[in-house]
Amino acid sequence: MKIRENEDKAIVEKIREGLKMKDGHCPCKLEISDDTLCMCTEFKEQIADPDYEGYCHCRLYYKEK
Repeated sequence: MKIRENEDKAIVEKIREGLKMKDGHCPCKLEISDDTLCMCTEFKEQIADPDYEGYCHCRLYYKEK
């Protein structure tokens, strides 16, 4: 398993700007909670699934098998 940033630097820059504006919380989520703190709970659960391969919700990270 490998986790990497999106190869599209424009997306990475945009998401990182959003993370700064929301004090580290996913800019794609309306809720501010421990669950939305980047790396969010949703993606951590996806990472735990050995069959999952793909991007996190905001497309900042990608999990490879």
